[in-house]
Amino acid sequence: MGENVETAILPLRDAIRVAEELELDLVEISPTANPPVCRVMDYKKFLYEQKKKQKEMKAKSAKVVIKEIRLGPNTDDHDFDFKLKHAQKFLEEGAKVKVDVFFKGRSIIYKEKGEIILLKFAQELESYGKLEQMPRLEGKRMIIIIAPK
Repeated sequence: MGENVETAILPLRDAIRVAEELELDLVEISPTANPPVCRVMDYKKFLYEQKKKQKEMKAKSAKVVIKEIRLGPNTDDHDFDFKLKHAQKFLEEGAKVKVDVFFKGRSIIYKEKGEIILLKFAQELESYGKLEQMPRLEGKRMIIIIAPK
């Protein structure tokens, strides 16, 4: 039945009386059970502890950070290496990396180049993270996502 009360099956009036004598609340735990299950407890304290548990759970849950790196279909080797180093640093810090190739104007005809660049990028970062999503075209952008190991 709850705090300092032995477990028993009681009529509703008796249960309420017991709760009032202890200056506590009668809280229905399982209304669908036969007979319904109630506990004698301090309801405000119970709510406070529930909120506290939820806060702890929220604090423990990892916040996913996504860093974005943008390339072009004709990105040069030096720029590629420069952005690769940034991606390595982001993955080591535990952030996901979203790499996209942006096609300007008529450069959309070089879709294959964009896909090759993205796959090369993913291959270079293989030791730091795993490819979460294969290259896919969204409008004028081709995107991959790499998650840290």
